[in-house]
Amino acid sequence: MIILAAFRLNKMNVRAVVLLVAFLLLFSLLFTRVGYIQVNKTVNGQELQAMAEERWTRKQAVEGKRGTIYDRFGDALAEEIPSYTLVAILDKNSRNRVEDPKLAAQKLAPIVERDPADLEKLLSAEGRFQVELGIGTKNLSLEKKQEIEELKLKGITFRKEPRRYYPKQNFASHVIGYTERDMSRARMGLESSLNDYLEKEDGFIQYLSDRKGIKLPNIEEILETPKNGYDVYLTIDANIQMALEQIMSQVEERYEPERMMAIVADPKTGEILAMSNRPSFNPNFYEEITNYTNFTVSSRFEPGSTMKMYTLAAAIEEGVYNGDELYQSGSYQIGGRRVRDHNQGLGWGKIPFDEGFQRSSNVAYSILALEKLGSDRLYDYLDRFGFRNPTGIDLPNEANSLIADSHRIDTATTAFGQGSAITPIQQIQATTAIANGGKMMKPYIIKSVVDPNTGKEVTKGEPTVVGEPISSRTANHVLELMHSVVTSPAGTGKPYYIEGFEVAGKTGTAEISNPDGPGYLAGHGQYIYSFMGVAPKSDPQLIVYVAVDRPKIEIYESGSAPVSQIFTSVMKHSLQYLNISPNARSGNRNFLDEGSLIGDYIGKDVANARASLLSTGLDVHIVGTGKKIVSQIPASNTMLLPNEKVILKTDGTTFVMPEIVGWSLRDVMKLASLLDLNANLIGAGFVTEQSIPANSEINKGDYIVIELELPNMSEEEFSPLYEDGEEDKKEIVTMD
Repeated sequence: MIILAAFRLNKMNVRAVVLLVAFLLLFSLLFTRVGYIQVNKTVNGQELQAMAEERWTRKQAVEGKRGTIYDRFGDALAEEIPSYTLVAILDKNSRNRVEDPKLAAQKLAPIVERDPADLEKLLSAEGRFQVELGIGTKNLSLEKKQEIEELKLKGITFRKEPRRYYPKQNFASHVIGYTERDMSRARMGLESSLNDYLEKEDGFIQYLSDRKGIKLPNIEEILETPKNGYDVYLTIDANIQMALEQIMSQVEERYEPERMMAIVADPKTGEILAMSNRPSFNPNFYEEITNYTNFTVSSRFEPGSTMKMYTLAAAIEEGVYNGDELYQSGSYQIGGRRVRDHNQGLGWGKIPFDEGFQRSSNVAYSILALEKLGSDRLYDYLDRFGFRNPTGIDLPNEANSLIADSHRIDTATTAFGQGSAITPIQQIQATTAIANGGKMMKPYIIKSVVDPNTGKEVTKGEPTVVGEPISSRTANHVLELMHSVVTSPAGTGKPYYIEGFEVAGKTGTAEISNPDGPGYLAGHGQYIYSFMGVAPKSDPQLIVYVAVDRPKIEIYESGSAPVSQIFTSVMKHSLQYLNISPNARSGNRNFLDEGSLIGDYIGKDVANARASLLSTGLDVHIVGTGKKIVSQIPASNTMLLPNEKVILKTDGTTFVMPEIVGWSLRDVMKLASLLDLNANLIGAGFVTEQSIPANSEINKGDYIVIELELPNMSEEEFSPLYEDGEEDKKEIVTMD
């Protein structure tokens, strides 16, 4: 028994020892693991501190703001604004949920422009906590949000988020470009090229919280301040740009051209005051864009006869131009080819070179290029005028020219605007030399980039002289001849005449290469029609360039019709808006010196009102047989140029039709408005016929048919490049 008891005791001791050893091993392992964790502070590769911070730390984004793009006076053209996305709560456990999907859909549908049935289907979705309603319910304005809130629909709420907004719609759209609505990506224009300046960087606020997300007391916050994007100020003048956009849209609607482009610039500084293209687009709806090209900067084409300005300037500067010298117009043989003037090569007999410029004779400029200047000097002046290189304007994707200079015929055709291709902005830069006393100014559109937090300018655009290709004397001589293009009976620029202002300019009609074969397109309207004009001639303050590609003009209309409508409208508006007097001299921009500020004549005696207006040089027309004035056009406090028409309506009961032959379209519309006439207008320009004869009695609501024509309405006959029947000769027929 004793032996058995001893055996059992030994067995228990062994078990105890085994258990003790196992316990010691386990404890050692745990101690080692705890020690390892304490030293390394990681579990399964994850840092404990990071895990704790993730669980107890809250981090909220603090959004920055993308920089705003302004015009020269601080009018916003592109800005970040809050927008709202409509969200419907459907959770059945929520007190604020959509209870009547059909009613909610019916009330929302007209506001968001959706089918009620589609909305009802979305609002009736099963098993969803909340839903978004798609098209029409995203990027809502504050006004639209408030309109929906006024419905007081249960379960309808909003999510606020920033978006990019362009308040002036298709205003300078190719210049500004656009970003995606959430500003995640800048796509084109200045939005893209200046993205590094405009882009924002969001900040954050970080703090410790309990498990419910409530901030712990007496805990220091970490704040990373957001970085707002820089603001950009352009040289664009919103007033001039808006006037340009409006007339461009009107001309586009009427003539449906393939494309149009226009630039307004200050020749003294090189600042771009307005720039527009058609087709255009509204950057708020960028999905609808059909044209991504800023034609004024990124397209090159044969300029046509506007090129003759620079050839003329070169010949005058070199002392080889004699405006009184006669030459034989019509055609000119150059080796195996012949250049013809635009009137089917008939020409105008022997005429002086000055008249050749007015008539836009290709023969005259072939002779100047080949016999007077020579190829080397002509191309040297093209270099001086900057036609070999991009201007360097601060807009993206500027194209360069393509100058033809391999053969003798290239010299002649380049001199009058065919064969070589240049960009509109290159022409603007070159024309600043003519309009600015020989000093050529680099065009620019960015006035400054400003840090909105400090107000300091990060970068600034400044006037830059990039060359002096001609002297001041030559520039003035060219301006005089350009003025004669508009005022001379022989000039091709008569449609660009603006009453009261000295406009100097040059027309251009460029041929277009045939995309389906050799040669050029042919037929009425199958050209690029353009005009480069400056005003006032005595001290140019503005340059306006307009080009219209293949407008759908009537058989009786010339290509100048759409171009002149844009040019004259924008130039006159801009000159008046800038208070530039009709005969401005250097440093004088006071409109009142040469114009008139019309007073209020309503209620005044007819005779006295007429005498007062006539004394200021205005053209006064009285309608009605009464003694007192009851209405007037233009309204009081309107700036008028000498000889502009003022129409006064009296308190009489009988009204007679005035003689309006020779009146402008603008003045006709004044009369029709004042007398409540229904005017049916045929054509454009100046009145040639009126269906109600002068001195006939008229009544309110009468219909009148008015026919108008532009000056110089005879359509030039154009012919394409063709073989003349002799194997060694070719005809080159070009435009004006």
